Amino acid sequence: MTTRPRLYRGEMVIGVLAVGLFAFLSAVFLSAGFGTAGPFPDGSVTASIGYALFNLPGGDIGGEGFLVAFITIAVVLDAALDGAILLAKKDTEDEP
Repeated sequence: MTTRPRLYRGEMVIGVLAVGLFAFLSAVFLSAGFGTAGPFPDGSVTASIGYALFNLPGGDIGGEGFLVAFITIAVVLDAALDGAILLAKKDTEDEP
């Protein structure tokens, strides 16, 4: 014979807290003002983003330089690719 399921009270408290947090964040989001969006200056948007990314003069938009982050991500992705190639290589020594 099976027994009926029981409600665990600890999960109900967590659920009520999650619903309360959702309601709070919804109220904050709906009452927030975002201002007006401005267009990019005349010229190439792609070039402006590239100049801002590498903190080079000549860009139409200002921004922080992200060169160190860009190089760090490039090195990590290169190491991941090298590791994937190393794991994908077959060992031919066992086969005749």
